Amino acid sequence: MSFVSTSSPTAGAAITAWGSYVPERILTNGDLERIVDTSDEWIVQRTGIRERRIAAEGEFASHLAVAATQDLMRRSGKDVTDVDLILACTHTPDYPLPGVACLVQQHFGIRAAGALDLNATCAGFVYGLHLAHGLIKAGMHRKVLVVASDTMSKVTDYTDRTTCILFGDGAGAALVEADSSGDRFLSACLSSDGSGGRMLYRTGLSGLLAEQGQSANQPGTIVQNGREVYKWAVSTVPGGTRELLAGAGVSVQNLDWFVPHSANLRIVEAITDRLGFPMERTLTSMERYGNTSAASIPLALVDAAQEGRLRDGDLVALYGFGGGLVQAGVLVRWTGV
Repeated sequence: MSFVSTSSPTAGAAITAWGSYVPERILTNGDLERIVDTSDEWIVQRTGIRERRIAAEGEFASHLAVAATQDLMRRSGKDVTDVDLILACTHTPDYPLPGVACLVQQHFGIRAAGALDLNATCAGFVYGLHLAHGLIKAGMHRKVLVVASDTMSKVTDYTDRTTCILFGDGAGAALVEADSSGDRFLSACLSSDGSGGRMLYRTGLSGLLAEQGQSANQPGTIVQNGREVYKWAVSTVPGGTRELLAGAGVSVQNLDWFVPHSANLRIVEAITDRLGFPMERTLTSMERYGNTSAASIPLALVDAAQEGRLRDGDLVALYGFGGGLVQAGVLVRWTGV
């Protein structure tokens, strides 16, 4: 059993390791042309997405999460069997229960760790980092595994050309550890607007959304009003990002990298334009992986770190937004690992 102490808060926390995983199967825009009435040109023009990865029939969120964690261990040489908390950020778990976090715990034989699934949809990874930092800062935990994993292909209606062109599968993992030298987490901001839930939802047991005038799609699929989601994200995310930066007393000009949720390229371009931040300093993952929900931000981070673009001390803003409607941002000093 993992025992926690609330006696003495630590100096801070830092992201000390990272990893990612995407399934082997590639679904290109050309492949989608043979499934629905669409074209590569149309998809690229409207979303910036060229291909996405699709989980195998027997491959689920926990398998992706395990593979991303294994990649983290390979890259960093760090052990995860001594983590004291696992936060699995997903809204496409293998089962309603046991949770993905418990399946990750079982796979690695982590004997003394809490395990919790966190559903904040496309903002899940940022929420996970925020919670990990807060628990470590409070002295309640010292080493937290945050893993974001979504298998969007399992909940996508491939007869709906407005949504099936968007989504892909993937996972990213990060270790957040106590850091006695200082706090690499500089600020955070969270917000939600449940009144917009009908703009982006997954069908399920409740008849609430159908009562609000939404179509009764087959159970367990994503339904989205793309126009309204675009308007909401573009009108709110720039202000939320400025609030995040103001919390640390810095401006947009001080920012080295901006990592928004990779919903689609047109949303990201509109957000950065309103924020006054250059796209060449914005990290995305949708071009090769599609919209992978909670995994989109860690996938972008890992690719950039692997390519040597992220350097120790860089000021990086991570900003997730999506179904709920929810938003979450964290501002961090990147740790060169």
